[in-house]
Amino acid sequence: MDVQTTGLSPIRKDMIQLAVIVEIDGKVVAEKQFHMQPFDYNAIEEKALAIHGITKEQMKLFPKPDVVFKELKDFLGKHVNKYEKLDKFHPAGYNVNFDIEFIKHFWKKNGDTYFGSWFNYKMIDPMHMLHQLDARGTLALPNYKLVDVCSHFGIPHTKAHEALADIKATKELLSEVSGGKYSP
Repeated sequence: MDVQTTGLSPIRKDMIQLAVIVEIDGKVVAEKQFHMQPFDYNAIEEKALAIHGITKEQMKLFPKPDVVFKELKDFLGKHVNKYEKLDKFHPAGYNVNFDIEFIKHFWKKNGDTYFGSWFNYKMIDPMHMLHQLDARGTLALPNYKLVDVCSHFGIPHTKAHEALADIKATKELLSEVSGGKYSP
């Protein structure tokens, strides 16, 4: 999963784009990208707009957050039983904790405190794998920006900061750095 936001604070800023790829038993069974209006147009950082290129005018054409929230839960409910303790999504993404915090707050801002009914706390993140390689001295990167790391590994990534493109590149990167084997 990957998000694009109106700033860096999941409490004060909002998610405006979310891409999800659902993989079950090693097979992609669904993928979807959601766009939503922010809860607060007054809390948008211009720097965030410059990074992802989504304008305030474009955001005003997106569905309201509560509409997307219902659509997102319907989508997720096709692939996991939120009432089954062991049937949860394992979040995966590049620097995925950032994304998870925004998604958790999206749940809260929509008045739903049951985020844990959908997601496991165990995350899969190739950035952590890269840091481990770097600490061992087997990898030296000038930075850990997704587009630069993908370039280092020869993974094409021409639509940086577009949520679905970012998560697809991350999926390829995860396969590369884990030798094709990863699990939560």
